[in-house]
Amino acid sequence: MYVDISYSHQGGKTYARALIRDSYRENGKVKHRTIANISKCSPEEIQAIKLALKYKNNLSDMIIDQDEIHQKQGLSVGAVITFYQIAQKLGIVKAIGNTKMAKLMLWMVLSRLISPGSSRLEMVRLAQQHSVIDVLGIDESFNEDDLYEALDWADKHQEAIENRMFKRKYSDRKPELFLYDVSSSYLEGTNNELAAFGYDRDKKKGKMIIVFGLLTDEEGDPISIEVFKGNTKDNKTFKNQIEKVKKRFGCERVTMVGDKGMIKSGQIEELTAVKFYYITSITKPEIDTLINQNAVQMELFSEKICEIEYDNVRYVLRRNPVRVKELENTRESKIQKIKEYVQDRNRYLAEHPRAVVSVAVSYVEGLIDKLKVSNFLRVEAEGRTLSLVCDDAARKEDARLDGCYVIKSNAPKDLDKEIIHQRYKDLAHVEDAFRHIKTGLLEIRPVYVRKESRTKGHVFIVMLSYSITKYLREKWIDFDITLKEGIQELSSICCIQTTTGAVTYNMIPEPRDLGSKLLDALDVKLPSAISCKGIEVATRKKLVKNRKNRK
Repeated sequence: MYVDISYSHQGGKTYARALIRDSYRENGKVKHRTIANISKCSPEEIQAIKLALKYKNNLSDMIIDQDEIHQKQGLSVGAVITFYQIAQKLGIVKAIGNTKMAKLMLWMVLSRLISPGSSRLEMVRLAQQHSVIDVLGIDESFNEDDLYEALDWADKHQEAIENRMFKRKYSDRKPELFLYDVSSSYLEGTNNELAAFGYDRDKKKGKMIIVFGLLTDEEGDPISIEVFKGNTKDNKTFKNQIEKVKKRFGCERVTMVGDKGMIKSGQIEELTAVKFYYITSITKPEIDTLINQNAVQMELFSEKICEIEYDNVRYVLRRNPVRVKELENTRESKIQKIKEYVQDRNRYLAEHPRAVVSVAVSYVEGLIDKLKVSNFLRVEAEGRTLSLVCDDAARKEDARLDGCYVIKSNAPKDLDKEIIHQRYKDLAHVEDAFRHIKTGLLEIRPVYVRKESRTKGHVFIVMLSYSITKYLREKWIDFDITLKEGIQELSSICCIQTTTGAVTYNMIPEPRDLGSKLLDALDVKLPSAISCKGIEVATRKKLVKNRKNRK
């Protein structure tokens, strides 16, 4: 006879079901029967029943003298329970599954939030400080080798997990709009199987990179992430997304949104072949072409959104006045910087009679080229004095398209131009995701792995962590704390490990006021107690041994 506890999720809430059950054999098969439903009992009452059943053959073991009760500080429990419940609400737990590898993968998702940038070794050490074993229901110890194996497992099952999460969210309807963008992350070293030299958005010279593309819905909720070799061009990753949306997710009437470097003529042909629509933008040279062909007049660019149709393609035009001012200020600051440099060169020439004027001119010209203002600014020398010459007409021409942008789409007429404009602006959701994944809380770097499968598993885990991060940001929007501070507050909630005779369990104290408010905003309830399996985790690599070996 035993107590069977399970959880179900409906309408964003978690329900617990507790039954007293018995096991028996019938025709060689193990079967179960329910004796009583104790779901309405409090957690303390259920714990008492479990203890009574455990010691049913010798109840004297449960008669404990007060002096035999021992308490000590237990592990941190607040963050793990909170993130675990959120992962349940988002469907992450159910999508991953209940196997050992699934639970270890889930721990890597949660630990990414608690301690960003951690290696697998550090994640094991983190599990020594947090009640991972008891909260996630892990039945045996693990080390960093198990987590590496779980990375391989995550890569192998990524498609199935993404499919389950997609089906859970879109069971009644299929989304009709997807946002897609690409970013990169540089690597330390050259041994990663996906590492290659390419366009590094982090501007780290001499570093190999990996490229990854994030596909989200129109609200910016991650749907899928894919990793490519570092030398893969952005638009070459796009076809995979079309096939993913069409075949894996079974979507029919779809509009794909990507920037001007993503959706080009080749990608438009691929979209047309499957009867998908697109929303993208065009480059300044392409805008100039439309103007030269008299398809677009400069008067159409204003703060108010305007639309034209040319060659069966819809073009949405606008001039952003804020951007106009920003660009003009930037241009003026560049000119001022060059003027100050010219003054500095003139002082040097005056103080050093043997200095060569042509060398000083070349230095100034180098700065002009570097700041990209050579189309309207040049330097001249008269004797040993340098001066700047600005071509006002050329400067005016350079500023002609300041703040102007054109959105291009083949969307049907029933989609208003304001909606097309807004959908393109929604790409900011993906850019925001990249900020949190790369330089914000989650810190995708350092990658710490070399194999292709583990690199992909690592990036997939970071994407799932971002889903929880996004949920936290939305629920904590009215709190005057950073996300990191909120997580630290939850991590400060530690259990009290209580031993009474032969039984050990973890009591969870009431959080401080801030912790309680953060939990209430998330609609998370901490239990009053959780079981204590007494399983300890340990790293295979020992720091003490490494220190001694260095001597």
